[in-house]
Amino acid sequence: MNRLFPITAFLIIISCSTETKFKPDYFLTADQKHSKWSSAIEPVLTVASGSVIQAETNEASDGQLHKDATLDDLINLDFGPIHPLTGPVYVEEAEVGDILAVDILDIELHDYGWQAIVSGFGFLSDRFKNPKLSIHEIDKDSKSITFKDKVKIPLKPFPGVMGVAPNTTEMLSTIPPRENGGNMDDPGMVEGSTVYFPVLVKGALFSIGDAHAVQGYGEVCGTALEAPMTFTYRLRVIKDAAPIKEPQYETDEFYAVTGFGTTIDMATKKAVNYMVDHLIANYDITDEEAYMLCSLAGDLKIAEVVDVPHMLVTMHFPKSILSQL
Repeated sequence: MNRLFPITAFLIIISCSTETKFKPDYFLTADQKHSKWSSAIEPVLTVASGSVIQAETNEASDGQLHKDATLDDLINLDFGPIHPLTGPVYVEEAEVGDILAVDILDIELHDYGWQAIVSGFGFLSDRFKNPKLSIHEIDKDSKSITFKDKVKIPLKPFPGVMGVAPNTTEMLSTIPPRENGGNMDDPGMVEGSTVYFPVLVKGALFSIGDAHAVQGYGEVCGTALEAPMTFTYRLRVIKDAAPIKEPQYETDEFYAVTGFGTTIDMATKKAVNYMVDHLIANYDITDEEAYMLCSLAGDLKIAEVVDVPHMLVTMHFPKSILSQL
């Protein structure tokens, strides 16, 4: 029996309404922000489950790398305000052990984005030591940018960082991904997807930011096309569902689990285990059958490797197979 059917049905309703602009119940501006993860950060908004929020977000540098920024601005970048996150939002019904579903209803592009090589950062930081900054104008009509004055790159915007508060009052960095979500940098979490987070503190305390206009799996140089953006999302509390240890998400085409770790092996083992657990908990299938089916139909992807030594691996499982279980 597929216990997640109501969730999937909700996602289908969203995907069939892609031309509809969802009317927000609440609005958040980009200055309602923070740049750490902690349960001690006071919420900027309290809502009921099912509420729709429209949130403006600054790009990853919080305005330091603007449309007219130069290489000097990059060299003198202050990393203190990196990853400004709009929020947190307190959800009244959310209790520890619940699941917070975040339906990404609409993503509005703004007019520019930047990409950079930052000295000492990136997967090949030992090879690419010199800083470089590129500012790109976003063509909102074609949803594309031009690379090297001739290469058209279609945009596929998504939030690079989103999550709930961790169960600590310590002020944690936003750079690594964690069980609460955080800097997942997963290009699959686009408009129309639903992302599920384990609720770790009362109220969940959800935040979103670090918008990426386009990014390849891995984000190998350290940055995507970092851009200000406006997100419209719905927050739903799910109770009495099979628990999850780290974020999971789904689109029209697949269900996905995420696993973070300090090695690819660690992150991959977690992702495979989480997909096996998901299949066992929600479908009529044995442990061994789930493991074997993952080997036949599950696709492992490296979402990001840039936050060395932290990285995120996902497993995607096609719904065309799940619908037959």
